[in-house]
Amino acid sequence: MIFDRVKQFSVVLDCSEPVFSSGEEVSGKVLLELSAAARVSALRLHAEGCAKVHWTESRSAGSSTAYTQNYSDQDEFVCYRDTLLDADTGDTTVLQPGRHEFPFSFQLPETLVTSFEGKHGNVRYCVKAKLHRPWATAKRAKKEFTVIEPIDINTPALLAPQAGVKEKIARAWYCNRGQVSVTAKIDRKGYTPGEVIPIFAEIDNCTNRAVTPKAALIQTQTFIARGAKKQKKSVVASITGDPISSRKRELWHGRALKIPPVGPSILHCRIIHVEYSLKVCVDIPGTSKLLLELPIVIGTIPLHPFGSRTSSVGSQNSATLEWLHMAIPEQPEAPPEYSTVVSEEEARQNLAPPLQAVHLGVLEGPFFPYIQEFRYRPPPLYSEVSEFLHRGGAGVAGVRGEVDLGNQPGGWRNLASLKAFWVSAP
Repeated sequence: MIFDRVKQFSVVLDCSEPVFSSGEEVSGKVLLELSAAARVSALRLHAEGCAKVHWTESRSAGSSTAYTQNYSDQDEFVCYRDTLLDADTGDTTVLQPGRHEFPFSFQLPETLVTSFEGKHGNVRYCVKAKLHRPWATAKRAKKEFTVIEPIDINTPALLAPQAGVKEKIARAWYCNRGQVSVTAKIDRKGYTPGEVIPIFAEIDNCTNRAVTPKAALIQTQTFIARGAKKQKKSVVASITGDPISSRKRELWHGRALKIPPVGPSILHCRIIHVEYSLKVCVDIPGTSKLLLELPIVIGTIPLHPFGSRTSSVGSQNSATLEWLHMAIPEQPEAPPEYSTVVSEEEARQNLAPPLQAVHLGVLEGPFFPYIQEFRYRPPPLYSEVSEFLHRGGAGVAGVRGEVDLGNQPGGWRNLASLKAFWVSAP
């Protein structure tokens, strides 16, 4: 067999940890080791990076007819091609036995999307090599790499405090049992993994029953295709306060909620969004939960000391890599089920309207989507599907909701193995 002459064919990147940001140069070499002389037609290189989404839904077209509806889309960010070896005569080149190296380099675009792996989509980057030989099947090699698009939380928008007020009247059998109100505030909108969110809140219980306050950090993955949406929500961290007796008030003076090693927000990809929010809720016996939601952005460049509002590209990259090497904490206690934090009523109120059918063109690329290839994994998800998003979500055109809290939520790529950072749930 001809391929017996090829002892090794692989793509190797020059950096020890294949983690890049937009605008950086990717360099490496294609290694080819032959046990005997071999004829080669060409050696070609292809670097690509794109976001892809796909899911299916069962539909009914009558009492006895059912079919499966497919939703898929793709957005390309990186597409680089080069020929590393080509026969001068257009025929073949004879390579002698031994080791051959073919160097390459290319520059990433100025705007990308973070690497990511989710249940219904992913963002992946890789370098592929293809060896063409006469009268033989082409030999292929591939090397994946991670892209982390920096998110600096030292901006006015992300340094702004977030606050909100919510109240609810507890009713049972048309009887008014009193009102519960929540006022909550956090010092800013942007945080990085490992930080603590100090929660300042006032919970006023004017009912005749005890109520229990809770707070949770929620991750929402949104996949978009053909004007339809598929969502997956998970609780990544939570705290529970003490029960508040009837006609009593409780104050949280900076109650701490620590952010686990989760991937950063993905906000500028056409077909995949990863968003976070802090939800402060109150369990009210006999009625639905009172829920107050504050938006949060998970970034990669941590808060600077006072007087240091600017940083060089080098310091930004340093901060990013420091975050990647952050010590992994011990396995935390499992977060609660999503359904215990978000009520059906609130979910219904917050359900996004259907997307308008517009032509968005073809694109491809982001920062933590392939951090599924990363060494940090998010906490496990709990509770496979919320009743609302199965039952109520189907009634809203263009919006499909799903809460998967059973396995791991999709997320970011493991730098050590260069595979999907968050292993997608089966």
